[in-house]
Amino acid sequence: MDRNFKVRVVVGLSIFVIALVGLYTFDSVPFKILFGFFALMSVIELLSFFKKKHGALTIFLALLEIIFLICSVVFVSQTSVDYFWYIILGVPGYDVFAYLFGKLFGGKLFKKSRPFPHISKNKTWEGTILGLIMAVGMVTIKMICGGSFATDWMYLLCGPLALIGDLFESFLKRKFDIKDSNEILIKNKFFAAIETCVGGSEGHGGFLDRIDSTAFACTILLVISMTI
Repeated sequence: MDRNFKVRVVVGLSIFVIALVGLYTFDSVPFKILFGFFALMSVIELLSFFKKKHGALTIFLALLEIIFLICSVVFVSQTSVDYFWYIILGVPGYDVFAYLFGKLFGGKLFKKSRPFPHISKNKTWEGTILGLIMAVGMVTIKMICGGSFATDWMYLLCGPLALIGDLFESFLKRKFDIKDSNEILIKNKFFAAIETCVGGSEGHGGFLDRIDSTAFACTILLVISMTI
């Protein structure tokens, strides 16, 4: 097991436990504050990208990502615990299983197992497909056990939306020539300790790398909820 994988597991589980406690205390207010902090740090990371490169396209992409982050904060602030479980199962659920299945089976089922080579070269068909199946499956089980397809159907989109959100951020970083969202900010003494909380300089990325999929998914869910 490589060191980066261990960091991903430890940091991921730690944040999940903290988020879970926040979700079930004081009417979810601590969780919503935590999510807002992640969004704020993500915006700061985005702005730091311009130290490396800027242009019309990069400005447009960064503005879109900031809109996603703002909309996701709005959505999370008005979402109840029961509904947010759909997001946890569908979005981080997709990310986790896509990563695990990609590590386990990448290149074993499909010879050319790189569905998005020009955007995210590490993604595999195996990880992507099995991650989507697991995400949709978990949301469906939650819906059967304690929900309603008639009112909750839009949460079945969480897995596919997570994939699109992740690809969008990968495309954005590629245009900025950035590998990890915190690679510039981590060099700043003021932010170094904060960035360490999400992996630091271990090649694990920053806050934006943590909530990019959730930000996009919540934005689309917000739009759908406002139109139905």
